[in-house]
Amino acid sequence: MKYSIIDYEIVGEGTPVLIVHGWGIDRTTMQAAFEPVFSELGGYKRFYIDLPGMGRSEHGDVRNSDDILSLLHGFAVDVIGESFILVGQSYGGLLARGFVNQYSDLVKKLILLVPCIIPGVRQGRVEQLQVMERDDELLSSLSKEDYESFTLMNVVLTRPVWERYKKYLMPALARADWAYLNSDLEGSFSYTVDEMEPVSIPTLIIAAKQDTEVGYKDQFDLMKIYPNSTYCAVEKAGHNLQIEQPEVFDSILRSWLISH
Repeated sequence: MKYSIIDYEIVGEGTPVLIVHGWGIDRTTMQAAFEPVFSELGGYKRFYIDLPGMGRSEHGDVRNSDDILSLLHGFAVDVIGESFILVGQSYGGLLARGFVNQYSDLVKKLILLVPCIIPGVRQGRVEQLQVMERDDELLSSLSKEDYESFTLMNVVLTRPVWERYKKYLMPALARADWAYLNSDLEGSFSYTVDEMEPVSIPTLIIAAKQDTEVGYKDQFDLMKIYPNSTYCAVEKAGHNLQIEQPEVFDSILRSWLISH
């Protein structure tokens, strides 16, 4: 389906959920992460979108996060048409907080997965790369290109994680318009998204202890702005937490949804 330049897909019926992925991937990565729990619980209408220049969405004349936020707001009003649960992963977590900053009345609940706090590459209190587990036999069998991609930010370098990475991230990364993302799209907003009065929206923050891209310490401070929040920092996980510790991720998400 299309809304303006945004390609999207709807799964299920019930409480609406808008799921916003991170930089350079697309909705398929988020479907792989969230569908096991949402489909099991039932009662949720999931709106999976591709951001401009990613997945199946064209980039149009979008140049910054303000432009993307305008698209997201239009999508929320014209397509969803009621208040909803907002999910943001990585850069999508920055967009989600920008949405709350401007349109908090539309957001029932907020779920942030390894959210970007400070726009830019590896800004804030990020972690040094620390491999927690590795399968040297597997790694020696990979091509140079696959090895470099897989070891860039993953910290659990085992065959099950490689299979998930190969299936759920590599195709999405390959679909992205990297010329546009690297040169034309500005990831920051014209304002600081976290400069606002505290909001009472129920919020789940899932961070990764070995996250080299956004860290986990700055995310803890979000609880000052979102006092009705649950914060979890998952051990033995990097920025791709959902493929490195899928059982832990599923358990946290399921429990929070049931209790909130």
